[in-house]
Amino acid sequence: MIFEIFLGILLVIEGYIIWNLLKKTELLETWVENFTQRIQKVQDDLKEIDSQGYFESDDEVGSVFERIKQIIKELDNLKGEEIDAK
Repeated sequence: MIFEIFLGILLVIEGYIIWNLLKKTELLETWVENFTQRIQKVQDDLKEIDSQGYFESDDEVGSVFERIKQIIKELDNLKGEEIDAK
């Protein structure tokens, strides 16, 4: 009888632990998806801003622009995909 009560309590505790970990995993997955979408949007906006290549061609602005592209590439590597930045 005591053994069965112990197993019941253990089952409830394990159920709560599994439910809690599932919620945390879903929250993390949502955060990663949002982060990935933000990275993609910044990359697309950057390509749209310099669609004519004006920023890249200017010396001073071009160096800053190249650094911004490098930072975006580093962030893009976090999501596990290669980007096609020039």
